[in-house]
Amino acid sequence: MADQPERQALDEVVEFTSDLIRIDTTNRGGGDCQERPAGEYAAARLAEAGLEPNLLERTKGRTNVVARIEGTDPSADALLVHGHLDVVPAEARDWSVHPFSGEIRDGVVWGRGAVDMKNMDAMILAVVRDWARQGVRPRRDLVIAFTADEEASAEDGSGFLADEHPALFEGCTEGISESGAFTFHDGSGRELYPIAAGERGTAWLKLTARGRAGHGSKVNRENAVTRLAAAITRIGEHEWPLRLTPTVRAALTELAALYGIETGLADADALLDKLGPAAALVEATVRNSVNPTMLDAGYKINVIPGEAVAYVDGRFLAGAEGEFRTTLDRLTGPDVEWEFQHREVALQAPVNSATYAGMRAAVEEFAPEGHVVPYCMSGGTDAKQFSRLGITGYGFTPLKLPEGFDYQALFHGVDERVPVEALHFGVRVLDRFLRTA
Repeated sequence: MADQPERQALDEVVEFTSDLIRIDTTNRGGGDCQERPAGEYAAARLAEAGLEPNLLERTKGRTNVVARIEGTDPSADALLVHGHLDVVPAEARDWSVHPFSGEIRDGVVWGRGAVDMKNMDAMILAVVRDWARQGVRPRRDLVIAFTADEEASAEDGSGFLADEHPALFEGCTEGISESGAFTFHDGSGRELYPIAAGERGTAWLKLTARGRAGHGSKVNRENAVTRLAAAITRIGEHEWPLRLTPTVRAALTELAALYGIETGLADADALLDKLGPAAALVEATVRNSVNPTMLDAGYKINVIPGEAVAYVDGRFLAGAEGEFRTTLDRLTGPDVEWEFQHREVALQAPVNSATYAGMRAAVEEFAPEGHVVPYCMSGGTDAKQFSRLGITGYGFTPLKLPEGFDYQALFHGVDERVPVEALHFGVRVLDRFLRTA
């Protein structure tokens, strides 16, 4: 039995990435998405590998796929391996290639989903099929899940699966998904491979200011737009205090040791200043954050509206939600109400676990020149919903990327793409980790 993926697996990961990109699963929110064609594609590839995938929908067309691979050790906890099928919108006129072409050009696969996250979906399929050909079984049960609706509320995806089909995930104590184990070039020749062991909580907010409607030419001390604008300004200008979670502490500690920096965690801002480009892995997760993103008020220029609404993207650290709520109460003031439009928990995962050690070892085997470090994601993933089932989530989508390839900027960005060699690396690392997890 071989202990490496066969050439066919390396070819298939490229083929599957391209094929999945060509299936337009744009999620505009509000239920405007159809993941079913991508779900059927993934299910067919799993069935060809001898698995029995379940296709599950809360809403017609919003398809999720779940299958289980039995391990050799029935006493071992199961591992969830999951990826989402939906993607954010893309405007073709802004791209160098059509965003749903799946074009392979100069050793790069182009299109929406190339890094978020049809690449990982394709890696999972390629590894599972390679195992079927080689007769490989993992030590622990693996539950494979491809989900809908991650790019919106996840109500039709991982939330639905966790709430309505928990039996499919029986025995799962840990999970892996986006986004970690990618090459981060620090500008000085070092290659870092951050593995996610935490996520900030999601707090999408609706702010509503009410006042007295009236004629635009009259004095109005109860103008809803003015009240809302004042609150939004306070929110946008607020300086959140430094708060270090265990994952971020671990990240800063390892980075400081790697760069030979003696500044302690008590002066984390000074430490970040000394890390140079590597600070980008940490700086968005040392504080809560709130960013106003949408405004809605009025219907005519000479009419003062009685109500004005804003939407805000808030994120809070593990253990800091109470501070987040109290601060929002103060910043919005007595004339503006706020409520959660969507809220999900912050996550923490241990960096001293056997699973984390296994991910580190798999990366280091195929990138011995790299340095694996933990980090906390500034955003959120389906791991939040699966945490309801007691599943601890890690971000692990291995990719070896060339210098100058701005991986983070391509998430939800224009000209999203992934090198073929990065996909090959991902299959090798994922295969090695999952064989031994």
